[in-house]
Amino acid sequence: MKMKDAVSASFGFKQQALQVALWSTWLAGFLLIGLSLYATQLLPSLMDQGRPDRAPMEDKELLSGLTVTIFSAPGAFVGSVGARQAMAIHSWLALSPDLQVVLFAQHPSVLSFGKALEPRVTVEGDIDFTFLGTPMFHSMVTRARTSNSDIAVLIEPESVLLPDFMTALQYAHGLEHDWLLVAMSPKVSYFPFYMESQGQWFEEGGLLVEHEKVQQYYMQKHQWINCEGGKLWAWNTGELPLHAGVMPPFIYGKGFHNEWLLNEAMSSDFRFVFDASEAISIFHPENGLNFNGHSTENVAIADKVGRIWEIEGNMHLAALYGSFYFRPANFSNKPVKLVECDGKYYMINPPNEPKYQQAIKQESSASEFNSDREGLKRIHKNVKLMTSFRRFFLGKRQRKPSVRLDKSLVQGSGRSYRWKNMILGSIKRGPRAECIHISNTEGRKLDCSTSELKVDLKPALTLSLSFSLESLLQKVANHENTIVLAVVGNNYRDMLMSWVCRLRRLKINNFLVCAIDHQVYEFAVLQGLPVFMDGPAMNISFNDCHFGTKCFQRVTKVKSRVVLQILQLGYHVLLSDVDVYWFKDPLPYLKSFGPGVLAAQSDEYNETGFYFARSDHATIVALDKIVKHAALSDLSEQPSFYDTLCGEGGVNRVGDYLCVEPETNLTVHFLDRNKFPNGAFNGLWEKSNLKGACKDQGCIILHNNWISGRKKKLERQVASGLWDYDVSSRMCLQRWQGAKSMSSY
Repeated sequence: MKMKDAVSASFGFKQQALQVALWSTWLAGFLLIGLSLYATQLLPSLMDQGRPDRAPMEDKELLSGLTVTIFSAPGAFVGSVGARQAMAIHSWLALSPDLQVVLFAQHPSVLSFGKALEPRVTVEGDIDFTFLGTPMFHSMVTRARTSNSDIAVLIEPESVLLPDFMTALQYAHGLEHDWLLVAMSPKVSYFPFYMESQGQWFEEGGLLVEHEKVQQYYMQKHQWINCEGGKLWAWNTGELPLHAGVMPPFIYGKGFHNEWLLNEAMSSDFRFVFDASEAISIFHPENGLNFNGHSTENVAIADKVGRIWEIEGNMHLAALYGSFYFRPANFSNKPVKLVECDGKYYMINPPNEPKYQQAIKQESSASEFNSDREGLKRIHKNVKLMTSFRRFFLGKRQRKPSVRLDKSLVQGSGRSYRWKNMILGSIKRGPRAECIHISNTEGRKLDCSTSELKVDLKPALTLSLSFSLESLLQKVANHENTIVLAVVGNNYRDMLMSWVCRLRRLKINNFLVCAIDHQVYEFAVLQGLPVFMDGPAMNISFNDCHFGTKCFQRVTKVKSRVVLQILQLGYHVLLSDVDVYWFKDPLPYLKSFGPGVLAAQSDEYNETGFYFARSDHATIVALDKIVKHAALSDLSEQPSFYDTLCGEGGVNRVGDYLCVEPETNLTVHFLDRNKFPNGAFNGLWEKSNLKGACKDQGCIILHNNWISGRKKKLERQVASGLWDYDVSSRMCLQRWQGAKSMSSY
């Protein structure tokens, strides 16, 4: 019995032990499964610590599919400047096969350079340029904003880029909010490498080198030049604008436009603005030579002497538009900085912010991202925290890090925006803290406050070109010494710009503007037009200077006087009122009449708003007679024009289309009314399809006259579709813009 009990007890003990062992095995199994799941979840974090956030160039996984278009405005590809520009562009193309380059230029050498690199490089002339060929910055930015790429970049034409630029863009592309990146371009005084179309770097002597060696040389030799030098802009092509309001017509490379854009972008709060100067490798190779005249924001002293009006004009616009002028003298426009530290990217606050020594690690999910667009538009520009955008999504690695916004946005009278679910902690001693200390030291060199610009920013009292009439004629006249002349007052400045834009679209650049008041003169200077004043300014009525008024009579007499002056300087003149719409270039047709002939629009209603006069003896004498006759008349110039050339009552008429002035033997040829109709011919302006009717009729030009009042004239021309200027943006309408508001009056 005792034996049986002992066996039974032993069996029970073994059974219990087996149960304990089974439970232990199950528990261990569960623990192993849990540990495995935890390790799986933790794996990206561990990978992050063992691998930089920034992908090396060889890692195509992160870079593939990211489309980038780089926009730039190079000068002529001649000499050392052309060589530096070519090297810079080749460095861009070597960054990624998905990268395209658009060059804004009109010079034939740029067209030849771009053609050799098609289809990855295209040259566009369909933006606004000054009469000296310098691009207008607002037009450049607007064109770049229409890019269909993931990211658009605007860069100085001599700025070399190295591969870490693409990894920084990939990082920025992961941000869930629209962003704007800005970077300063340091200089490298002597750069012993060059790159050609192969996309590889070579040392002087033709030896192939790896890009790591070029990168190392840049890190050792680059020098910051304070607030001078060019800037790079990059942004994701999202919905939000770069800034509020309208950018004024800055002349590119002549100062103030970069500072203005940075200030307005930060003040507007539409986009997250950050400075990537220390996170990317960008530089100007000097090689002991000067930069291109408009390749940097800083302008050479020699250039200031000859073209100070461009700098003064930009300063004038910066003071009048936006909030740039109203900043305190010690205002610092330093945005948050993107830095690379220990192979990871961080956002840190500028060093003068008290919280820059605090770090945030952000671990938030895309599903929790606040998609409230109004909230997005008002992200606070002064992020006073350093953030490491760790790529977590519930523990799983994501391509796009996200940002969470607190919906509780408004407190009291001011706007206070708080980032959500951020863990605040002090930076630990070690490499990361050391990197941040170095960044703060470097950052002091990039602080571009108004006081450090050493400029008394204020609107100019007067603006004027540093050109006489003679020097302007030398600049704008074509190879046949012919110019197109417009005489205009401020009341028709919008129509002037539409007329200019139309001529530019027809590739006609030999035009000249005679301003009859100070307002339109300064307006034309700021728009980059070749303009001059004829004697004392006139007092022009804005809405009451149409046909039949005293104002109209005084204005018309200026035309023949200025034409005569230019003829006497040896230039042929095509006078055109700004309300004349050009369907095609009329000069080839008009020149066919030869010397001793003045070709004018039909005299049916005494027209003097469109005629071509050659600089020959007969024409000069005849125009002198017209000027003297008009000076003694109480009427407009038009009767003096007809009575002098065709005689009172038309006694000098020869048939339907000719007059012969007897003293000079000058022949006046009245142009075919079907090709050169005025506003009273054939009811064209009443046609529902004016363009179609003019095409069928063979119109070369069409005069928008014989309608009373400036506003009615503008309305009629805009409604007809014969309008080429966007008043709201102060830019010529381009094919890439699409439908836009064309005018306001």
